[in-house]
Amino acid sequence: MAAEGLGSIFSTGSLVGQLAFLLLVIGILSTHYKRARAFVAVAALIGLCHALFWTGSIVTAFWWGLLMIAALLVLGRRLVESAKTRFTAEEEPMLAGLLSALPRSRARHLLDQGFWLSGREGDVLTREEETVTHLFYLAGGEARVMSHDKQVGLCRAGDLIGELTVMSGDRASATVVLNGPARFWCAPATVLRPYLAAHDDVRHALEQGFTASLKAKLRASNERIAEASGAAA
Repeated sequence: MAAEGLGSIFSTGSLVGQLAFLLLVIGILSTHYKRARAFVAVAALIGLCHALFWTGSIVTAFWWGLLMIAALLVLGRRLVESAKTRFTAEEEPMLAGLLSALPRSRARHLLDQGFWLSGREGDVLTREEETVTHLFYLAGGEARVMSHDKQVGLCRAGDLIGELTVMSGDRASATVVLNGPARFWCAPATVLRPYLAAHDDVRHALEQGFTASLKAKLRASNERIAEASGAAA
C-alpha cells in the first residue's frame, strides 16, 4: 500500500499538478512585479492542463483558467501602462539602476513625488548633525562628503545622498557639498515617508536600491583606502 501511495505521488500527473502549485508559490514570493505575474500565469496554465488531461475536473479547470486570465489581464494592463510611460534622458539611468525592480508606470509615479534641480559649486545637500530633509539622486556632477571638516568620500553621478537617514529622520552623519555644477533629483522626506508607507511595492524596491547604493559606496571607500595605503607604502 505504501509503495502504491508513493507511486501515485510521483506519477506524471501528480508531478504536473505539484509543479503548478510550486510555480504559484514562487510567483507569490517574487518581489519583481512582472516576474510574479508571469509565474502565476504559467502556474495557472499548467494547472489547467492538469485538470483537463489528468483529473478531468471541469470545476478545477474553470478556476485555473480564471486565474490564468486574471494574471494575463493584470500583466497586460501593466505592460500597456509601461509602454505609454515616458522618461527623460536623465531619468533613464535611475530606471535602469535604482528603480529596476519597479514597473515603468510605478517608477514614474515615484519620480513624480520629487523634482529635478540644478546645483552650483558650494551648494550643501546635507549638513552634518542636522536632520536630512530630502533624498537626493545625483544624475550629473560630483559632491564631496565632509566629516569634521575633512573630506571622507566623494559622490558621483548615479549615487544616492541621504538614503540612510531620510526615512528614519535621523541626523546626517556627514556634510555633502557640490564640487561644481550638478543635476539631481530630490524628494522631500515629508512627502516620501507617507508615500512609501502607502505603497509597499515601491518601498521594497527603493529599499533594494538603498542597499545596492550603500554596497557601492562601501566598495568605493575600501578602494580609496587601499589606494591610499599603497601610496603611503
